[in-house]
This record gives sequence, C-alpha cells and structure tokens, in this order.
Amino acid sequence: MTKIAPSILSADFAKLGEEIKEVEKAGADYVHVDVMDGHFVPNITIGPLIGDAIKPITNLPLDVHLMIENPDVYIPQFAKSASIITVHQEACVHLHRTLQLIRSHGVKPGVVINPGTPAEAIKPVLTEVDLVLLMTVNPGFGGQSFIKEVVPKIAQIAAWRDEMGLSFEIEIDGGVNEETAAVCTANGADVLVAGSAIFNQSDRKKAIDLIRKSAEK
Repeated sequence: MTKIAPSILSADFAKLGEEIKEVEKAGADYVHVDVMDGHFVPNITIGPLIGDAIKPITNLPLDVHLMIENPDVYIPQFAKSASIITVHQEACVHLHRTLQLIRSHGVKPGVVINPGTPAEAIKPVLTEVDLVLLMTVNPGFGGQSFIKEVVPKIAQIAAWRDEMGLSFEIEIDGGVNEETAAVCTANGADVLVAGSAIFNQSDRKKAIDLIRKSAEK
C-alpha cells in the first residue's frame, strides 16, 4: 500500500497537536516535518523543539526533512525525535559522512535532491540510505505546482534500486495531490508527501483516501 506522509508545513500551527492526531486517525503513515533555515531555502519554519513536542502525541514515525545548511550540526538534536532524517545532496559537503552520522544516532538516513539535480548525483550513496526523497517542486514553500520533468528520475532511481538489490523507499514531495499521485507510483514511488492537499481539506480522511486511491490505480 502506498504510504502517505502529511506535511505539517500546511497544518494550523495554532493547534498543531490536534492536526497531527487528526491525520493519524485519518490513516497517515508518516508525519512529514519540513525544517527550513532561511539560507538553503528562502523560508524559515521550525526547529528541533517542535519535533520534541510532537513526538509524544503521535505513534507515527516523524519523517524529518532538513532543508538547511550545515546539517551535521543539527542532526544530533533532531535525532532525539525523528525516525527518519533526510538531508539534501546539495547541502552536504561530505554526504557519506552525514548519512553515517544520522545512522549512528539510531535514525534511518535518507537523501534528497532538488528538481534541477540529476539522479546520478546520489547513485554513489544509495547503499547508505533507507529513503530517497525526490523534490517535485523547488523547496521552500508549500502549495507549489508539480514539476513533471522529475518523473523520469523516479523511474531511474527505482531501476537502480532493483538492479542493486536494495530496499530503500522512494518518497515524492511537492505538488502531490489526487491528480499527480498516480504518475509518481506508476514510476516506482512508495511514499507521497502531501501538505495543502490534505491540511487544506475539511475532511482529512477523505483527502488521504483519495490520494492513496489515485496512487494505486
């Protein structure tokens, strides 16, 4: 079954705990936590204290997406609450070392690439990760439109996974909704991040079910 990871970037932060409990009850598989520093991306969101605050209120794994410079400095703090930490290839000077640092804290490591980064940039680290996250928008803001040119990269990563006998998950983030979900999973995606497509809907269960149903056609 396709996994759905609601992004709290689109949640109502005035009642964040309630929002997370609602999507958990509605059938979410992960809670996607978008961390932005105002340097690597043109927006500032949340820090490790939010992860610490929400971890006790949900049984779902926290999927922490670090869109930040110098991720190695902050990984130990986020590792206290995260089940998965993903870092951008574009932000890591020594990518292997950063992924190994994440795993040393007992957290699953993942790698992310932006729409303009070729899949080949992360092929050398595929044996080191539990998750590959492909951005289908340029990171920094929610509510953007899906960049269809990324789709061939999903298929390429999935093909390498099969060829190398690996089992990492492929996650897609950006512009995912009922219309775009199917093309992602048809090309090998396992996990779909959705923000506004879920949190902007009054019926979160219906929104999650529609995305999953579309993904599994």
